[in-house]
Amino acid sequence: MNYQPCPDDVRFVLNAVLDATPRLNSLTPFAEVDDALQAQLLDEAGKFVAEVIAPLNRGGDEIGCRFVDGKVIAPPGFRDAYQAFVDGGWPALSAAPEDGGQGLPAVFEAVLFEWLSAANHGLTMAPGLLHGAYECLKHHGSDELKQHYLAKIASGEWLATMCLTEAHAGSDLGQVRTRAAPQADGSLRVAGTKIFISGGEHDLSDNIVHLVLCRLPDAPAGPKGLSLALVPKWLPDGTRNAAHCERIEEKMGLHGSPTCVMRFDDATGWLIGEPHRGLAAMFVMMNAARLHVALQGLGLLDAAWQKADAYARERRQMRAPKPAAAPPGAGPDLIAQHPAIRRILDTQRAWIDGGRVLAYRTAIELDVAKHHPDAARRARAQRWCGLVTPVLKAAFTHQAFHGASECLQVFGGHGYVREWGIEQVVRDARVTMIYEGTNEIQAIDLLARKVLADGGAGLSAVLIGLRDELDASRETDADVQRRLAQLRYLTTTVAMAAQADTVLPYEVADDYLRVVALVLLAWAWARIDVAAAQAGDTGTRWSAPAAAFRRHLLPEFDMRLGMVKRACEDAARAGTA
Repeated sequence: MNYQPCPDDVRFVLNAVLDATPRLNSLTPFAEVDDALQAQLLDEAGKFVAEVIAPLNRGGDEIGCRFVDGKVIAPPGFRDAYQAFVDGGWPALSAAPEDGGQGLPAVFEAVLFEWLSAANHGLTMAPGLLHGAYECLKHHGSDELKQHYLAKIASGEWLATMCLTEAHAGSDLGQVRTRAAPQADGSLRVAGTKIFISGGEHDLSDNIVHLVLCRLPDAPAGPKGLSLALVPKWLPDGTRNAAHCERIEEKMGLHGSPTCVMRFDDATGWLIGEPHRGLAAMFVMMNAARLHVALQGLGLLDAAWQKADAYARERRQMRAPKPAAAPPGAGPDLIAQHPAIRRILDTQRAWIDGGRVLAYRTAIELDVAKHHPDAARRARAQRWCGLVTPVLKAAFTHQAFHGASECLQVFGGHGYVREWGIEQVVRDARVTMIYEGTNEIQAIDLLARKVLADGGAGLSAVLIGLRDELDASRETDADVQRRLAQLRYLTTTVAMAAQADTVLPYEVADDYLRVVALVLLAWAWARIDVAAAQAGDTGTRWSAPAAAFRRHLLPEFDMRLGMVKRACEDAARAGTA
């Protein structure tokens, strides 16, 4: 089965849980965004994804991209589908109207790319960096570069890449060796080789705009010496630039997306931003990409869940005790009734639904950080995005792979063969834990670079804000408030222990991030509970995953909390020995 978006579920999260329309209406650019516009956009997006994008997923995986005479040929149907994507205005949803965009809220783009990733991860990789490239160029590019490139990137007419990694320099960008030599006319000559470049070469768009990390001749060593250059495949005068694809990688998954080795042979480029300040410009792009990767995780997990749920409603197997609240349509002897299968399905649903609350709220906060009239409110939104984004990227992509593997289990032996398509989701999901900063780097970024940088004050402010949105008279809300307080105390404990053991934050970062993720999900599910009750939901759509979250997922909070506390105690004992 192909992926089918469910606009009703998204509308519930946006409207009943997050009260999205009034929040967005408080921002001047979105004063006229209403529920009718939202409904129309979601319905049209769902229809486009289901009818145009999803049917190409299997062919993209089985046929894949082909490398012929230095050119990359996309799988059948990809070029036409991408052109339909551009013609429909979908890449430009959140771009500014003055740049040819539609000026709509970022949360609509977030929903669209979640669905796209679920339907066809390989094809979605092509426009996946457009938003980040647009923001990078808009904020740091010269007027001349913006005049020539910004609108075409915003519209998706020209696609973009992010060229960071080199064979010897993966996560440690300070080792980048690609050189850029200034020319008399103000351009650069860029020379070097980059690897793992998604969409470095393809036939989906007429031009490809590469954003390349490089070093100027007077650059200091390390990350503070990096600059960012715009290097197009085709130059403004119509000549072919010296940017060449040497090969595409043979990969575990994502066969519909070409992962290229790119060689720049004194290619012509132009500086973006200030010399030696390339990382500052690049991280505008990287942060946007990390939220999109979190959404990829949610989408892929939803795709896996849809396949497993549909299979479970058709597969007749052993008899099992019928649960008190059997899922709708689950007849006798269907494995959808089996408690072991229900645990798998409801637990993954808990991740998807709770994750959407957090991801969509983050997208809303991105616009609040840009457009809210109150500086203090903008600062709170920016703090939320800075702290929560690495949590979402790491937690949701981890669950995309492991949760998809659990969904494969529902199929038994049928899941291990290609016929049912679930094994492709597992393969495609694995890379999301690696690219745009590995999940370990996300955890270190959260704890060592952000939380401990101010002694935990920023995170504490976020947690207090979440606490104030809860009602202590409700048992579930009171439990979440207790866990929020435990996380605040744990943060203080880690900060104190790190003074005696500077290695400690790097050792416990993964467990600490997991604690944060679980308490955020607990908050999200508390909000879903309230919204479902107010909507008069008496079925199992929201109550079953809510119960699975509290029974099967939330106990991990105490385990991870204990692991971090034990490491802090060991560090304290070692420091006094």
